[in-house]
Amino acid sequence: MSRIGKKSIPVPKGVTASVDGQTVTAKGPKGELAFLVPEIIAVEMAADGVKVTPRDDSKLARSAWGMSRTRVANIVTGVQGGFERRLEINGVGYRAAVQGQKLNLTLGFSHEVAYTIPKGIKIETPKPTEIVVSGADRQLVGEVASQIRKYRPPEPYKGKGVKYAGEHIVRKEGKKK
Repeated sequence: MSRIGKKSIPVPKGVTASVDGQTVTAKGPKGELAFLVPEIIAVEMAADGVKVTPRDDSKLARSAWGMSRTRVANIVTGVQGGFERRLEINGVGYRAAVQGQKLNLTLGFSHEVAYTIPKGIKIETPKPTEIVVSGADRQLVGEVASQIRKYRPPEPYKGKGVKYAGEHIVRKEGKKK
């Protein structure tokens, strides 16, 4: 039995959640999100929130149970408070700046990298070496942060590149004389 799946998802004040067939929709101050629950999972509105249960005892239904509950909980949390991911840039001359709907990255290439900001995502650069990706959809926020990090992942010798805030880079020893 899924320990996560057994818990019902509470709907906080200021957020309205509705279940229409297999689609769960949540509206809140940060926007509106929807998730289509797989057919092998039953979803219903209960007095204490949204309840997710498997339709049968198959391995596939049990494996999708916890994931479906977590995805529904993420859309409820996302429309209420949103999610954010912080990135740090290390390296001489490496910096980032937001201009309109583009994030311009100077990462040691012969040209600037221009990343188009997708709809529903807000990117800020409080410092030239710090990027804050925020939005209501947790999956999209993580994907955008990952795409930005892929332009120049941190290298193991000097640690130069784009890394997540708090990420530990395993450093290697350089050449010895």
